[in-house]
Amino acid sequence: MAFPAIRSACDTGRMKAPAFKMVLTAVGDYAYRRPYGIVVCPLGCLRP
Repeated sequence: MAFPAIRSACDTGRMKAPAFKMVLTAVGDYAYRRPYGIVVCPLGCLRP
């Protein structure tokens, strides 16, 4: 299990459990999925 400290910081009593984990980066051309299901996504990929 990756990043257990981050997972335990989510208050699932007040909101739903996270659907996925994402690292938002400043640079890059495309998003990709790392082992354990972590998505690495450049900021430019979030625009429409």
